[in-house]
Amino acid sequence: MSERWSRLALALGGGFLVALSLPPWGWWPLAFAGVAAYDVALGPAPRRALRWGCGFLFGLAWLGMGMGWMWQLSVPGYLAASSIFAAAHGAAALAAPPGPWRVIGLPAAHALVEAIRFSFPFGGVPLASLGISQVGGPLAGLARVGGVILITWVVLQVGCALRAIGAAIRRREPDWRAFGSLAAVAVMALLAAVAPRGTDTGRTLDVIAVQGGGEQGTSALEVPARLVTSRHLAATRTIEPDPELELVLWPENVIDVDDIPFAESEEYRAVAAEAARLGVPLAVGVTEDPPENPDRFLNAQVVVAPDGTITSRYEKVRRVPFGEYVPLRGFLEAIGAPVDRVGDAVPGTGPAVIDLPDGTRLGVVISWEVFFGGRAREGVEHGGQVLVNPTNGASYTGTIVQTQQVASSRLRAIETGRWVVQAAPTGFSAFVSPSGKVIDRTGVSERAVIRHVVALRDGRTWYVSLGERPWIALLVLVFAGAWTMTVLDRRRLSDRR
Repeated sequence: MSERWSRLALALGGGFLVALSLPPWGWWPLAFAGVAAYDVALGPAPRRALRWGCGFLFGLAWLGMGMGWMWQLSVPGYLAASSIFAAAHGAAALAAPPGPWRVIGLPAAHALVEAIRFSFPFGGVPLASLGISQVGGPLAGLARVGGVILITWVVLQVGCALRAIGAAIRRREPDWRAFGSLAAVAVMALLAAVAPRGTDTGRTLDVIAVQGGGEQGTSALEVPARLVTSRHLAATRTIEPDPELELVLWPENVIDVDDIPFAESEEYRAVAAEAARLGVPLAVGVTEDPPENPDRFLNAQVVVAPDGTITSRYEKVRRVPFGEYVPLRGFLEAIGAPVDRVGDAVPGTGPAVIDLPDGTRLGVVISWEVFFGGRAREGVEHGGQVLVNPTNGASYTGTIVQTQQVASSRLRAIETGRWVVQAAPTGFSAFVSPSGKVIDRTGVSERAVIRHVVALRDGRTWYVSLGERPWIALLVLVFAGAWTMTVLDRRRLSDRR
């Protein structure tokens, strides 16, 4: 009994190590140590109950800590999500083949569970991923080959291979499966080194990102929308007209108009006046009520030209579950859940791009959408030469969401070979280079105006060309292959007996 509890505790500790590899902590080597510790906890021939328990506790510590921000959004939602995703990792531990082929089958099983989490339920919750844990490490370049799925698989594979090699050293027997898997990882790293990274067009865009500032940890019900707008207008008015400047970017939903369209509002007139004064377009985040359904709202990024014309508009496609809409609202209301404070956003349907008046096309991912590689990929596929990420994390205390969002912007930059401009009302705002380097990141709650000249880029990385599906299919083949070899080994052993 004591050994069983020791193994469960070790699996829990392995999950905590993985969590500490994530932002805001960011100790990326701990991801490998955590996976290895979890694999050690399973032991050489674990019973089914122990396998499930170890997988569950490993996932619970990793995701419960890494998604701690959800507590502020919805306590029941946080508890449910942490438990459900942890149970999925328990199922992965059960599904993985036992015996020597576990070194390959276990990483594939857990990577497939993560692939499911990134898209299901409610469109996916791709936070606290092993991909963002490695954005500051040597594996970040894998993103341009296979995105977060590939990085996730490689981290799990390296951790399990290290455990297997350690066990082989103690037995004084070589483990060619473990060494073979590390060789495959080395091949992936070589592919990342030679993979296309996009190319400069020779043109640039001089951009200012505006952060109005204000107290962190406050909701829209606590801070009047006009105050948020006025803060961003005040920050924008500190900008001097400059013929070199080409775009001013505001964060997500810092303008909130009720009952009337944005184009008829006082806020629009103020924005148009600043665009005219500076002689450049302003891309501003707007929340407004759709005329055909005033009980819901639209979350959009709107481009206002210097002549006051609204030249482009993108409406957010990926909504935050329990933040911008309530899944199963009728059922939750029937059981008395407090969902009345969360409105339902109307999902957009257009491609993830906005156009500037001179024809320059930008990919756009609003806030939550930056956690989904597919949204940025769509923007690039439709001609986006720079990515912009207007966001709003003002309602969260601490920096778990904010730092993970910057890490996600870094991944999107590497995946697509594009510059990313992130603008937030209370932090963090930043520029991110195509190599994932963060430039001029602001502090939390400060008012700031940051400026950088970014290159307009074209060309496609392998990730943009292929997406995640080939890698998910390969994971399925690897998992099936590990089980096939396990079965064949059992038959050969039975025949010898």
